Amino acid sequence: MAEEGNGAAQGQAPQIKMQVLGQFIRDLSFENVVAQKGVSNADVQPDIQVQVSLDARKRSVDHQYEVVSKFKVTSNNKADKTPLFLLELDYGSIFHVEGVPEDQLHPFLLIECPRMVFPFVRRIISDVTRDGGFPALNIDTVDFVQLYRQEMARRTAAQEKPAEQPS
Repeated sequence: MAEEGNGAAQGQAPQIKMQVLGQFIRDLSFENVVAQKGVSNADVQPDIQVQVSLDARKRSVDHQYEVVSKFKVTSNNKADKTPLFLLELDYGSIFHVEGVPEDQLHPFLLIECPRMVFPFVRRIISDVTRDGGFPALNIDTVDFVQLYRQEMARRTAAQEKPAEQPS
């Protein structure tokens, strides 16, 4: 029976180990346009747009990676499209990752790692918008799988475009 267990263990994929070693705000900017212009926000109907981009890089220490999630949140008045506020946040995190096959490491870093720290990003955005004079903004959960697929499709399209142009 013990031999079967060893044989089954040898046939299994390696165990994935992932640990968050650190998290930090790399850059944060909030502009309250309403307050700067002295406009009353009583009749404001906000139209909020959230843009997300991701970046990952290997660190000099074995199995360590830095992942940066960049959020750009813009709010405009629906009625006249005037800006209400702009929030930009670059949130960095350092991960120790082992056991992920090389061909799966890139999607793992850009999907699983940002997903793990997303609740902290959501909280920061909520606090900053509230402290900036607006109702706390609780952004929707980001579909990091879809975001990754869109970025890969964009990169593929960008690589194919020059080849399609006549010389």
